[in-house]
Amino acid sequence: MEMKIEKPVTKGNTLSFILKEARSGEANALRRAATNNVQCFAIDKVTFYENSSAMFDEYIAHRIGLVPIKTPTSGYTEKDEVLFTLDATGPATVYSSGLESLDKDVAVANGNIPIIKLAKDQRIKVECKAVLGTGYKHSKFQPGLVTYEELEDGTFAFRIESFGQMKPADLLSKAIGAIREELKDVEKNAKKL
Repeated sequence: MEMKIEKPVTKGNTLSFILKEARSGEANALRRAATNNVQCFAIDKVTFYENSSAMFDEYIAHRIGLVPIKTPTSGYTEKDEVLFTLDATGPATVYSSGLESLDKDVAVANGNIPIIKLAKDQRIKVECKAVLGTGYKHSKFQPGLVTYEELEDGTFAFRIESFGQMKPADLLSKAIGAIREELKDVEKNAKKL
């Protein structure tokens, strides 16, 4: 069995390619691995020091958690935590660009996401911790959207759209690596039989 990637085209955060000589199960495994098995950073813990806005802490924490965080291709483990801070006073619309990271390599991927609108003299002051996770844990750890269409028997048109945490080509590469790791586990267990 041999799979080939042909006609790759990258436009911004989108990668399109043709996968040939593959079965539908293999195409779906690649899609699922890219969506659920690739680790990326997301804010998982939020500590509020002040919140005089009209919104509950949990609502604001949820919105902050969905902000895409740039994830380097290597150098971090699941035990690493990256600290972010946010301190804003109204009147103002607070955007994701207000989240300041203590690690220059792990930062907000898109600074134009509105988090909350503060009225005069309202203030939020928070400290956040970003950790590595996968889409199996929570959708905020999904690095992108992956779709495919079967063009003919054994040929699939793929489209990978990154949410900004990493380049779409890196997302594809990490998905293939995740499949390899899972197959090593299967092989190891099969040898025990």
